Amino acid sequence: MLSIPTEDKLRALKLYGMLKAFQEQCSQENAGQLSFEERLGLLIDRESTERDNRQMVTRLRNARLRQDSCIENIDYTQHRGLDKSMMKVLSTGQWLKDHLNVIITGPCGVGKSFIACALSHRACLMGYSALYVRAPRLFNDLAVARGDGRYTRLMKSLAKTNLLIIDDWGLSTLTDEQRTDLLEILEDRYNNQSTIITSQLPVKHWHETIGNATLADAILDRLVHNAYSIALKLDGDSMRKKNQKCQQV
Repeated sequence: MLSIPTEDKLRALKLYGMLKAFQEQCSQENAGQLSFEERLGLLIDRESTERDNRQMVTRLRNARLRQDSCIENIDYTQHRGLDKSMMKVLSTGQWLKDHLNVIITGPCGVGKSFIACALSHRACLMGYSALYVRAPRLFNDLAVARGDGRYTRLMKSLAKTNLLIIDDWGLSTLTDEQRTDLLEILEDRYNNQSTIITSQLPVKHWHETIGNATLADAILDRLVHNAYSIALKLDGDSMRKKNQKCQQV
């Protein structure tokens, strides 16, 4: 009879993990053989696990990753210059602890976004917050935020995110406003957070895309010199075509 009030109180306190564990214990005949400390420990362990899982789901949802990918699903059979040993190092997450960056370059369809999302997925599993955004959308959002008064709040949000993924960087030459925005973002994150950049352009051409030599030096200094570099190449069909063929089979 005492179980019902206890369940109600656990539910009211939003201790849903403990509630499930308590209900399971009540339904098990041998639960009475456990000591009070053992039963309490099991309740607390379940609550901790449930909370960790909910937080992980929230981090993945907030990351808004473009692709549902993970480190384990990366294809190394394609000859595209992907160093498996480097990916093994990145999968440990030490680069996130050290606030380093990752730059992924290569032609369209070689799997840059997939790898970026896989690294971001691993980061979320390890407890880091992440946010995926395409460069054109990022600059558009900043322009809109500047007009409606949300600019400072948005910049603070970007600065606090543990891992920022900027996809499709370098599709067009930056405007004065975009150059300034990018520099401010990278300045806020330098030695504090990690950033992943994907681009079809090799890094040696980024000066031209930024469009201002002085700002380009400042931007690249905060981004390139403390980054892992993954330069992919296209050997045969693109990964998109390969995936389409697999789906058709």
